[in-house]
Amino acid sequence: MFFDTHCHIHMPRFGTEQPELIDRMKRNRVEAAVVVATEEAEIAPVKALCDAYPEVLAGAFAVSPQDNELPDLTAQDIADRILTNDFVAVGETGLDYHYCKEPLDWQRNRFATHIEAAHLCERPLIIHTREADDDTIAILKEGNASDVGFVLHCFCGNWEFAKRALDLGGYLSFSGIVTFKNAADIQMAALKAPLDRIFIETDSPYLAPVPLRGKRNEPSYVPHVAQFLANLKGLSLEEIAQVTTRNARQFFRL
Repeated sequence: MFFDTHCHIHMPRFGTEQPELIDRMKRNRVEAAVVVATEEAEIAPVKALCDAYPEVLAGAFAVSPQDNELPDLTAQDIADRILTNDFVAVGETGLDYHYCKEPLDWQRNRFATHIEAAHLCERPLIIHTREADDDTIAILKEGNASDVGFVLHCFCGNWEFAKRALDLGGYLSFSGIVTFKNAADIQMAALKAPLDRIFIETDSPYLAPVPLRGKRNEPSYVPHVAQFLANLKGLSLEEIAQVTTRNARQFFRL
């Protein structure tokens, strides 16, 4: 059984297809998925999905690190929303220096606030980070993020960055990007990462894995990521499925 640790199937792009999506998940042995809200307006639809499919879906929330126009919340506000909606993680939060350019004090402050919120609600963190390795590690250290636990979702860095995160006690989650031909650095990180510290995800509707690249992604495609990792690490698909699902359930306390 597989576990998609990060998806956005509440988005309008999926329309009202969620029953069909859940059915395809089950038929492809995807037993669970974490649905991530990236702004306050998304909390209600994510909560509604989780309530409709409690045996399959869990929720997470943070104010997106990619949109300066979104209103900021206090750490207590964020923690309250996590607890009120029984979400399993604070995220995705972090730093994005690829799409967002300096001055980025708002982004770094928002990241630190979310780490504080994770301590308040005693939930782990889902981290989004692009081209911000040094600052990501520094803020994680300063906020003692390892005390609550964190995962670098949709990991797209190199082994050096991966090792720094792993040394802090973090996890790495691999998406369809790891299957792309131009992803040598990510593949090396996946190869070297210890089995007990990795997850798999889709980040759907984005980043469909090979051989489905270019299609709208969905949780039922996560076995393709697992198969690639199995081939990369010289393991069976069942071994990757078992270990990544166990890791995810422990991390999200499910």
